[in-house]
Parts: sequence; structure tokens; C-alpha cells
Amino acid sequence: MLAASVEYVNRLTPGYSGGTAYSAPADDPESVTSAVADALTAIGYPPSSRPPVDDSRRLIRLAQRMRVVFESANAGDLDAAAAEINALLRDTNARPQLDRGRDRPWSLHFHGPDEQLANGWAAGCAAGLALAVGSDLAGRLGVCAAPHCDRVFVDTSKNGQRRFHSPQCQSRVKAAAHRARQSTN
Repeated sequence: MLAASVEYVNRLTPGYSGGTAYSAPADDPESVTSAVADALTAIGYPPSSRPPVDDSRRLIRLAQRMRVVFESANAGDLDAAAAEINALLRDTNARPQLDRGRDRPWSLHFHGPDEQLANGWAAGCAAGLALAVGSDLAGRLGVCAAPHCDRVFVDTSKNGQRRFHSPQCQSRVKAAAHRARQSTN
């Protein structure tokens, strides 16, 4: 669910990505459902019809709230991150349960009593973030350190020193530092 949280935040919230302004989906139904369908497909949800507009808008609001969690954790403010996660858990009434689909093994889900698409994903993402912040992964929720980039990531590196959301941002920063060193020589 952490990967889903990253995808939602990076695809559904405005800011900067790789030095370029990144817009959130416009509020019209077509843009909202298209953006959410793309995010769902990116996390492995079977591509099918577009999600309902209300669910899509709710997932966009979820992404905005999860951004607060990543930014707070990145800044070392785990109290603020935990407060937002706890609010998400309460709002979704997340509860663990084992589910199994056709021809699939049992898997853990955190659906609340409202089984709509948005609530299921919101509950699962909130639970995933709660597990991360409540473990040694708390310091591994990050925001890209590249200039003009605020996309989020989960640091899964062995040494826990990741600073960029993508190899492109890391290369962009290294190239800029190299150019700066060359110009002073």
C-alpha cells in the first residue's frame, strides 16, 4: 500500500516533478476520472471502466492528505505525520480483513464498512502509512530533494540515504553540481 500511496500523491497532487510544474487534475469529471484511472492502473489495479466521479474526487483528496504525511515525515515531524494518519484511519474506519478473489490467494485488506473503491484504497493506504510510521520505515518516507521537485518516495535502499524520487532527478542534480564545479575552474 505504500507504493499506492506514492503513486496517488505523485499523480494526483500539484507541485513540481523533475523541474517542471505539475498540475493536479482539473475538477471536471473527465479529468478527475481519467487521472484516477491512470493512478489505479499504475499500481496494478485492473484497467477497466473509469471509477465513479465521487470516488475519484475522494481519492484526490486522499492524495492531498497523504502528501501531508510524507512532507511531515520527511521534515522529521512524526507527530504531525501520525496525527494525519490517525485521522485517515478514523475517517475510513479501516479494519484488517483477509480477502480472496477468484484464482487468487488470501491477502490482507483494510476495507472499512463502506466498500466503495475510494474508501477501500483510502483505508489501505492509511494502514500502510501507519505501519511505516510505526516501524523503522518512518524515516524513509521522503520528498525529492531536487530543486523544483516535490514528488514523494519510500526509501527502500539498503543504507537509507535516498534523497530523490527518481534517477532522473538524481542525475539532474549531479549534472548541475558538475557544471557548477567546472565553471569555477
